[in-house]
Amino acid sequence: MGGEGGEAPLRTRGNQPDVPAPDSPWDEIVPGLWMGGHQYRALSGRLESAVVDRQFDLVQTLLRLPGYGPDPGVEHHVWPIPDGPLDGTQLAGVIRLAEAACEALDDGRTVLVRCYHGYNRSGLVVAHALVRQGGTAEAAIRLIRARRSSWALHNDLFVDYLRAGLTTARLLEDLTE
Repeated sequence: MGGEGGEAPLRTRGNQPDVPAPDSPWDEIVPGLWMGGHQYRALSGRLESAVVDRQFDLVQTLLRLPGYGPDPGVEHHVWPIPDGPLDGTQLAGVIRLAEAACEALDDGRTVLVRCYHGYNRSGLVVAHALVRQGGTAEAAIRLIRARRSSWALHNDLFVDYLRAGLTTARLLEDLTE
């Protein structure tokens, strides 16, 4: 499964359709900030739905599927984006989600950022939130891969966005539109 050092080869999901489902519905990256998906592989080996009820104060969803929660009354931000190239508007939404996650954390609230497997789209938001809190892109990527999965942020383009800085990537995308 992995490349050198136990890390997954860096590919986008489009080039690697056999990306394995994670072993847990969500994982805590830093205190209060969780990253997850809509499905995971249970100990039995079966794929299970990762349904959010009231486990988190704020849920941010980058791929919305019906029936996955959260419960009514839980703050829920939905910003569907592809696991591929993003335009300036999509990047601006990612930046806003990361800002909202940081604000919620500052207020002592718990946050779940989720996408399909909880690897790329959610990783982009979580990594940007970590950078906003003073970390580097490289440290954020390493931490996410250590805490969530070696498959996290296997989308090379998203890693490039993080290394360039999302604000810079957004400006560059706006210039090409």
